[in-house]
Amino acid sequence: MSHLDIDLDFQRQERIGLPEIIYGAGKLPEQLVEIARLHEERGLNLLVTRCLPEQVAGLDGIYEPVSRTFRMIRTLPDPLPGRVAFVYGGSSDLPVVRESLITLEFLGGTATECGDCGVAGLHRLLAHRKTLDGCQVVICFAGFECALPSVVGGLFPQPVIAVPTSVGYGVSEGGRAALHAALSSCASGVTVMNIDNGCGAAAAAARILRQLNGTSHAVVAG
Repeated sequence: MSHLDIDLDFQRQERIGLPEIIYGAGKLPEQLVEIARLHEERGLNLLVTRCLPEQVAGLDGIYEPVSRTFRMIRTLPDPLPGRVAFVYGGSSDLPVVRESLITLEFLGGTATECGDCGVAGLHRLLAHRKTLDGCQVVICFAGFECALPSVVGGLFPQPVIAVPTSVGYGVSEGGRAALHAALSSCASGVTVMNIDNGCGAAAAAARILRQLNGTSHAVVAG
């Protein structure tokens, strides 16, 4: 099989209500050119995550260096109901936060950012209480000991999606300590994504928001 023999899942939107998002890490530039061509001929939007500028050079779209995402937008997505709060510990989490935010917007969602809310200064989180009360889902990003999702999960009733980030010294082990802490959370019902998986968190939030107006898609057995 040639490396340009690409079989994309264009039925995913119809099947589950979410389009295929392309994971760019490790892909050759010519593969992404072909992927972009296949989307263009169908008039579809395209989002590539975890890509470098040289992988998408020459493609007609928007590259965002902080999140390492590339977008080609032809039509505005159908808006999702409700609003998602993005709560994160500090600016070191921003690459993952931005990936998640761009993914949510690509899927039609609307977000509110609440940054610098690390538990070392808990008053900063509490200052956003009114804003958070107006959101239907909370995505919570934190590295180090990842205490923030437990605090948010103990204060607010909305679905909370924890994203442990690979931020922290030594024994943080590239986010493993944060992941284990999030999985061990004593706050009931906190959902935990994999380390740095901002894209997956946005997709999970979109699935939740779709339930607000009954637009969920049933899985069709093949």
